[in-house]
Amino acid sequence: MTALDRGQAGLEVRTPHATGSLADRPSGAKVGLELPHEAADLHVTGAALYTDDLIMRTSGVLHAWPVQAPHARALITDLRVKPAYDVDGVVRVLTAEDVPGVNDAGIKHDEPLFPSEVMFHGHAVCWVLGETLDAARRGAEAIEVDYEPLPSLMTLTEAIEQESFQGHQRTISRGDAAAGLAAASHRFTGEFEFGGQEHFYLETHSSLALVDENGQIFVQCSTQHPSETQEIVAHVLGVDSHAVTVQCLRMGGGFGGKEMQPHGFAAIAALGATLTGRPVRLRLNRTQDMTMSGKRHPFQASWEIGFDDDGLITGLRATLTSDGGWSLDLSEPVLARALCHIDNAYWIPNIEAHGRIAKTNKTSQTAFRGFGGPQGMIVIEDILGRCAPLLGLPAEELRRRNLYSAGQSTPYGQPVRHPERLADIWSQLLDKADYPARLAALEVFNAEHPHTKRGLAITPVKFGISFNLTAFNQAGALVHVYKDGSVLINHGGTEMGQGLHTKMIQVAATALGVPLSAVRLAPTRTDKVPNTSATAASSGADLNGGAIKNACDQIRDRLAEVAGRKLNIHPADVRFHDGVVTGIGFHDREISFAELAHAAYFQRVSLWAAGFYRTEGLHWDAERMQGEPFKYFAYGAALAEVEVDGFTGAYRMVRADIVHDVGDSLSPLIDVGQIEGGFVQGAGWLTLEQLRWDTGDGPNRGRLTTQAASTYKLPSFSEMPETFHVHLYEKATESGVVYGSKAVGEPPLMLAFCVREALRQAAASFGPPGTSVDLASPATPEAVYWALDAARTTGVADRAAGT
Repeated sequence: MTALDRGQAGLEVRTPHATGSLADRPSGAKVGLELPHEAADLHVTGAALYTDDLIMRTSGVLHAWPVQAPHARALITDLRVKPAYDVDGVVRVLTAEDVPGVNDAGIKHDEPLFPSEVMFHGHAVCWVLGETLDAARRGAEAIEVDYEPLPSLMTLTEAIEQESFQGHQRTISRGDAAAGLAAASHRFTGEFEFGGQEHFYLETHSSLALVDENGQIFVQCSTQHPSETQEIVAHVLGVDSHAVTVQCLRMGGGFGGKEMQPHGFAAIAALGATLTGRPVRLRLNRTQDMTMSGKRHPFQASWEIGFDDDGLITGLRATLTSDGGWSLDLSEPVLARALCHIDNAYWIPNIEAHGRIAKTNKTSQTAFRGFGGPQGMIVIEDILGRCAPLLGLPAEELRRRNLYSAGQSTPYGQPVRHPERLADIWSQLLDKADYPARLAALEVFNAEHPHTKRGLAITPVKFGISFNLTAFNQAGALVHVYKDGSVLINHGGTEMGQGLHTKMIQVAATALGVPLSAVRLAPTRTDKVPNTSATAASSGADLNGGAIKNACDQIRDRLAEVAGRKLNIHPADVRFHDGVVTGIGFHDREISFAELAHAAYFQRVSLWAAGFYRTEGLHWDAERMQGEPFKYFAYGAALAEVEVDGFTGAYRMVRADIVHDVGDSLSPLIDVGQIEGGFVQGAGWLTLEQLRWDTGDGPNRGRLTTQAASTYKLPSFSEMPETFHVHLYEKATESGVVYGSKAVGEPPLMLAFCVREALRQAAASFGPPGTSVDLASPATPEAVYWALDAARTTGVADRAAGT
């Protein structure tokens, strides 16, 4: 193994016979098999346990209920908790005076756990613990709070006018944007504001905390970042991290909403358990979850772009403003990733993009699948969709001409490796989707249907994989092989339904050469694998897979020494396959993996190992916004066909076709499911899901009005494409990544841009050729109607003017 291979694998020590790179797959590998989710049967039968299910197995549990403020912003002038104690079943009211450590739920120290100033409508002022949930609720209703309302900011426009910003303002640039714009044959300017998105995971925020006889705090929590939950609980309680253990059994969805936001809720449960000596359960109902937890960041963008006569971009100047809500949370890295993805898949030789974070009186907006990438990428896609008709080019052709090619780099200086995959994916998609024939049929359909139009659009994806903060790109694992040959793996990643655990079982089985049935995976716990990063940034399989493989390789190397002695061959010639251990060219001598493990134990050979992985080759200067923050780029392209009703703006998705690059898939069935789910979730953000706050000056100012499934529209079966094809890009091994795979969690969400662009084209078809449509986001049926009506009006005006 070369030094480069060791660096790619993130290994500290390897024995000489452990040859091959991290991407190499042995014969008979368990990765690459089409397997169902490892807990699928438990999910569908209801046997799978989630955090809140554990209260049925815990005695003496107290229930927590918040007192939520009815103002967007206000000072708390008096808090009278005594009436709560008059309610039967109330055990304790938790306030700021009860915090033994730091009264803060975040890592920026700008999120007081118990606030003295209310910063958004629904902000929790204090919490009530009761013998039953109803007792806690009635106790919360009895608490008396006096408020002094203060002026509040509810929209990005208000925040920008008041210059209400927080955090760092960043700029990403290359070349000379002013010169690029000056040299352009065609220049356009515009503004674009687009909304956030509610995570709407099936399982709301949930924590169960208890304290043992030694004062050790054990928190079961639905969290994507157990180590950070542990850290926040520890600093609220004023104890060391070793006194707190956090376990995540599994989550009923996360999507980024449980990366930072669970910490405060877990801290409340842990504080209650510490003070009362009894287990405390905190589970938000759906309305509480929607009114108290953060969303995807809404953005506002202003831009100016230039093109030459061939439709190539010559320069772009843009300003992105995100709505961070009342505190920073993860708004700074979200903004940084948005700026790093404003180019999407396109070469922009001269660019200057500024970013800033508005401070408003809303929930603190947070991570959401894509983590700012979608917000940056939609800006350039919206620009190209609006400008293509004005340039006299089909949108598909304008996009194709500007795709990255060999030798080009991003605005932040990272070379774009394998850009030929973009062009190949593009052409494969057009072929698989039968684009030319369908485009011809669409033109005929539109000509024959004056009140119904169809649109057909294709968009690309180039998404960087790794955490922007280099330090987060590390992971650990703990692998045990027992004397009977069975294997138990622990890793720092969390399972939220995405199939990470399934992939990790496949990785371990492949690395050790054992059947899948020999491997079991333990719940994620901070006392097994410490200092883990969040399961986020689409990096869960890369990081934890690398760590598991490292641990398994250590064990396998030791077992090879034992097997070599038993078989009288060199350890480098030992082969492990499906639970059988033999040597190169052997046909008559073999031992089982279980026999080998048993023999190794009696030779006092260690059968467990701690694995570690760090992503090599990353460097990032956050101040200059320059460097190589990503291990690689995930590529993809999608084509959508939609049909729009000209009377109502209602639409249906006729068909969707996708070609997506996941490298050499670890688990194809899981990856296809992720691609389908990400696409649908992206389509929901872009077309249906609309968060509404009361922005009036009445008593309900700041109230989230879309706080339930009855008012917040989610994609359902009726919004699915009637025909849906997903193809994994073939022969796409990614070097330096575990078994040659690529991340799949976030990139597919951005494939849904094609749905919005197809709606734009359908709306434009109601007007004359060359009509440019300004389409709101989300492109709800109402928004589509106003867009097509404007296109229709343009055609009427043109005919009236004789043009």
